Amino acid sequence: MAWNKHTAAVHARQNAGSSSQKRCGEFTRKAILAGGVDIGNAPNAKDYGNNLERSGFRILGQGETLLEGDVVVIQPYVGGNPAGHMAIYDGNNWYSDFRQRDMWGGPGYRSARPSYKIYRKN
Repeated sequence: MAWNKHTAAVHARQNAGSSSQKRCGEFTRKAILAGGVDIGNAPNAKDYGNNLERSGFRILGQGETLLEGDVVVIQPYVGGNPAGHMAIYDGNNWYSDFRQRDMWGGPGYRSARPSYKIYRKN
């Protein structure tokens, strides 16, 4: 099955809760799978980068415009969840296990701004 970023984004939007369930990696992985790409499992959200690259996603360069289906993998910050964070963009909003205010997925990430990479599959 070919990658359908719209189907992945719709799945993420339809399955997201109103607040975090601490299952961002699982929900984002399932949205990507609904879009036709099995990225496999990783121990934590922060570890999905290699899986995404092996599945044909590439790392976005600085200044590239976000598009529907883009996936962010954020590393942990001191005092935050050691699993990091992962979310998918639907063209307007970021979704993980909940509808996020922005890419960061929470005030700790927003304040600490840990390293992250955004991935895209064409």
